[in-house]
Amino acid sequence: MGGTGQRPEAGGTVADAVRGNWVDAWAPEALRPYLRLSRLDRPIGTWLLLLPCWWGLLLAMLASGQARWFDLWIFAGCGMGAILMRGAGCTWNDITDRHIDGSVARTASRPIPSGRVSAKQALAWAVFQCLVAFLILITFPPAAIALGILALVPVATYPFAKRFTWWPQIFLGLAFNWGALLAWTAHTGSLGWPAVVLYVAGMAWTLFYDTIYAHQDKEDDALIGVKSTARLFGEDTPEWLARFLVASVALMALAVILAVPAPELLAMVIALAAPWAMGWHMLWQLRRLKMDDHDRLLSLFRSNRDAGLLPVLIFAGALLA
Repeated sequence: MGGTGQRPEAGGTVADAVRGNWVDAWAPEALRPYLRLSRLDRPIGTWLLLLPCWWGLLLAMLASGQARWFDLWIFAGCGMGAILMRGAGCTWNDITDRHIDGSVARTASRPIPSGRVSAKQALAWAVFQCLVAFLILITFPPAAIALGILALVPVATYPFAKRFTWWPQIFLGLAFNWGALLAWTAHTGSLGWPAVVLYVAGMAWTLFYDTIYAHQDKEDDALIGVKSTARLFGEDTPEWLARFLVASVALMALAVILAVPAPELLAMVIALAAPWAMGWHMLWQLRRLKMDDHDRLLSLFRSNRDAGLLPVLIFAGALLA
């Protein structure tokens, strides 16, 4: 994928969309550019935003020893909110990057650089998604509402990070793992240290998977002066990924220890399997890494849905212990 390549046809699918996705196959023609702005043809980003929400909710339930009917709404609300806020964030990202995306092969087919949607139309779409997400947010407790509003800061900041820092993936981690804080708070009514530690564990995970993803664009990024951890680490990327793996596992384990009451020994032992299971999956990715194989990079990046689902399943199992 190196080089800028030829600009795709305006009516075509987006270059890195999942083949045969429902947007390209079933959505009305007039809606397709907006759904593509929201990345609904590429669901992996929604999963990566949603999974820390579910981690935070389940860990809060383990900490409190309670499962309430309202938790089902938090679970579902996080799902709908992840779709909407990922869509709004991606739309905002495309607005801010519209002059860059046209110069990169993988992104030149996106709705704004391909001419399918104007920047003003995209902004209206982003605002609409935020407003619908806000209607869901206000059903949560006050502290969670405040956190949800505050989440707009890292969401708005991230697209600009690659212009001034070699570590834009940190800003992505700040935005994408915010749900761990919000969902914990929605269940408990206040923020706690286990949620903060879990949040930082998620940030280490984001540094891991998004560095893999960024290696797809490193040649184009170098040409246009965009920074990333992939460019920063270069050939040392495997060593850095190993560090992020260890940090993610260790911090998630610490979050479990801080959250689960000591008398609940069986639940704690089961929950502690979550970081190890995710860590083994990350190690599998690391062993398969080929930094110049774009198909392999995209496949490994997408496999992080499964890596992030492992703690969800294990935490849920610990609740039943």
